[in-house]
Parts: sequence; C-alpha cells; structure tokens
Amino acid sequence: MKRLIFFLYGIISYLIFFATFLYAIGFVGNLSVPKAIDYGFQGGTNAALIVNLLLLSLFAIQHSVMARQGFKKWWTKIVPKQIERSTYVLFSSVVLILLFYFWRPMTGTIWNTGETFLTPVLITIYFLGWIIVLTGTFLINHFNLFGLQQVYLSLKNREVPHPKFVTPFYYKFVRHPLMLGFIIAFWATPVMTIGHLLFALATTGYILIAIQIEERDLVGFHGEEYKRYQREVSQIIPMPPRKHDIIENIR
Repeated sequence: MKRLIFFLYGIISYLIFFATFLYAIGFVGNLSVPKAIDYGFQGGTNAALIVNLLLLSLFAIQHSVMARQGFKKWWTKIVPKQIERSTYVLFSSVVLILLFYFWRPMTGTIWNTGETFLTPVLITIYFLGWIIVLTGTFLINHFNLFGLQQVYLSLKNREVPHPKFVTPFYYKFVRHPLMLGFIIAFWATPVMTIGHLLFALATTGYILIAIQIEERDLVGFHGEEYKRYQREVSQIIPMPPRKHDIIENIR
C-alpha cells in the first residue's frame, strides 16, 4: 500500500509539473493564458520590481538548495528516498505557480519588432528553445529527472539503477542543452518589456551560476569521466567537440 501511495504521489507531482511547464510557455510568451509576463495584474504595479525580484529569488533558492547533494542526504531522513525527486518536482512547480500568480507586469517597452519579418523569426526561435528543453530531458532520462522512474521501481520493489553518463545528440555539442533552451526561450521575444527583461536577466544570471554549482556535483558523481567531458565539450554555447573522435556514449 505504501508503494502504491508513493506511485500515485509521483504521478500527481508529475502531472502538476507538466501542466506548469505548459503554462510557463504561455506565461513567458504571452500566449493565451489568464496571467502572463506582460498582462494580468495581481496587486497592481506598486513595488513591482521588488515583488518580482522576491519571486525570482524564491524560485532560485528553492531550486538550488533542494538540488544539492548535501540537502538531499538530510532531506531523505524526513522524506522517503523513493519520493524525494517527486517532492522536489512538486515544490518547484508550486514555487513557479506562485511566481505566475503574483508576478506584476512591467510593461514599458524595450523593443518591439511589430509587423517586420523578425516577429515570426523570434516566435519560431522561442518555441525552438522550449523544444530543446523538452527533448533534452528525453535524451537523458526524462522519467528519472521528474521522479516517475523512482516511484515506478518502488512499486515494483526494485532499486533505482545508478545513473549512467551519456552524451546523446545535443550533449555532444553543449554540456547543458536544457539551460541553453531556457535562455533561448527567455530572450527570443518580438516584444521585450521591462518586466520581461528583468525576468530574462535574472533567470539567465541564475542559470549561469547554477551551472557552476551543478558541474561540481557532476564531477563528484562521475569523476574523471565528466572532467574529460568538460575538456571536450562547450558548457553553454554549442560548438564542435574539441576531440570528437574520443567522445563516447556510455550505455
């Protein structure tokens, strides 16, 4: 019964995440959602900069702290290991929902491409960024990344296998394609407002800092194998591998 409850918890957490992910596409792109980055007021425009910075900081702190190995070791003394990842996914989704709901638009315009050819180009690039993010998760292990594999194996009374280091497709040209996809999506907009610029600057800054922290964890996890990968493949800007002939997929 406990394993079944864990499994259902993991499924619900994943569904909440996926709905939040889809809403994020609409939120950042101002696409047919009740509340977006540039419309749908919640609390007016007073102190908009402070409120938005606090919301962005909340997400950054939650996302970073709960992802660290030291926190996980402590956290799994409280939360069962089988649902630790699902709980992380759920908390991240809740913090994003709070950001969506309480975000205060700052609508002063930085640029607007209007009816020029740049508008469809930027919209295409915007969706390309999100496609890179989503497909990038499937190229490694989408179901492990979002906690489904853990609760499924728990239901079957099986241990989660040690993650294998792989470098499929995007990962042969950039070490963090998911982060690259987010940066593309956050900046590719035909209408850049002050609020959108704040969001893009803050999230890009967070991503660049978080990558450094994550890479330390990855080196600790995969050792020399990841150090070699760092030497051969660009961190965030896609480039041809420096030693393509010795990059391997380890399956």
